[in-house]
Amino acid sequence: MSKGSNTPVPTTALRVELGWRPGPGVPDADASALLLASGKVRSDGDFVFYNQPAHSSGAVRHEGKRNAGERVTDTVFVDLARVEGAIERVVLAASADGGAFGQVPGLYIEVRDAAQDTVLARFDSEGATVETAFVLGELYRRQGTWKFRAVGQGYSTGLEGLATDFGITVDEPQHTAPAATARPPAPAAPAAPPAAPAPPRPMTPPPAPPMPAGPPVTAPVTAPPPPVPAAAPVRLTKVTLTKAAPTVSLAKQGGTSGAMRVNLNWQTRKQSSGWGKQRGGADLDLDLCALYELADGRKGVVQSLGNAFGSLHRPPYIHLDGDDRTGAVASGENLTVNLDHQRDFRRILVFVTVYEGADSFADLHATVTLQPQHGAAIDFSLDECTVPSTVCALALITNTGGDLIVRREARYLVPEYGVSPQRTVDRAYGWGMNWTPGRK
Repeated sequence: MSKGSNTPVPTTALRVELGWRPGPGVPDADASALLLASGKVRSDGDFVFYNQPAHSSGAVRHEGKRNAGERVTDTVFVDLARVEGAIERVVLAASADGGAFGQVPGLYIEVRDAAQDTVLARFDSEGATVETAFVLGELYRRQGTWKFRAVGQGYSTGLEGLATDFGITVDEPQHTAPAATARPPAPAAPAAPPAAPAPPRPMTPPPAPPMPAGPPVTAPVTAPPPPVPAAAPVRLTKVTLTKAAPTVSLAKQGGTSGAMRVNLNWQTRKQSSGWGKQRGGADLDLDLCALYELADGRKGVVQSLGNAFGSLHRPPYIHLDGDDRTGAVASGENLTVNLDHQRDFRRILVFVTVYEGADSFADLHATVTLQPQHGAAIDFSLDECTVPSTVCALALITNTGGDLIVRREARYLVPEYGVSPQRTVDRAYGWGMNWTPGRK
């Protein structure tokens, strides 16, 4: 599609894909969506992005990144059938992290039929220079039907400028005021004229005659209603963990309470030979797991094997949301950690195993995202495996002085013959548990 053109959208369940070519010096990019009524959001809840990944209506959700080597994608799912009647447009945007879009090659937006995985519309954005955010396209209502328009409007003020332009309240550091400069003293003000004489005071009226005594009358006192607390502004910051900067404090990012979602999302690239190939066409089945040690010394594992799905509101305060047996679930696999009980945790090790469908992580390009309910998103990629590994330690979360510290591990382990992946990761981190065979 060319800039400014539009096309009908014949289906309601859509997968909107932002894509680009990665490489040295190429900034990361993030997809987002804004649901607009009369050109503005109704509230900050109408902004869907990495720190607020789902709209309350269920109509829009941010599904996260996938790295396929020659291409990186970030995806937003849109269910037009669930978009509220007051919403006229769903704006589809992108923001650059660590640079400008002039440094991002091959930037495009693609609207796909989520059921058939066919392309309904595509717009390739070209000619970017200093822009750090873009409105790439929009879905809009027209005479009872939905259409997609290729927009291509750039912002040099980043995601903050784009968001505030559509009515979002942003929690960002204020710009420093310019330093004061010396000025000559202002001329003295002219002297005020003498005050006019005060008018004569009126005579004081005589006191009122005494009234018969009676019970005192008290007027009812109505307390003023408590002020409505202002909604917290949208936090645009996020943290990407790397080898050079592998740790982050949850408290410093605002993640001190509520639920924290740990998401694993992946994409495969088939190989024709070698230990990295998929096995016999079997569906790839990765299992997200967590070893835990509580403050009282209790230890255990949360995993789909043996239906050990855990619990969010009683020990271990960790819950595995489900088991994606095929990789077909767009949101991947998810663990939820109850940060309201962070004092009950001593340490948590999040890891993943290849249960079926591949011999190694070497050809699985995955992204790990930790999304606290009230804090900045934390993410990192898994794309460095060079060994025949079937178990990978993802992140170690330790309680340090009451604060939970997240450390990127991205540690690929190779089990010895006859040793399970779970026992392998246990030995590597000294958890000291006894293991028995399990199955789904």
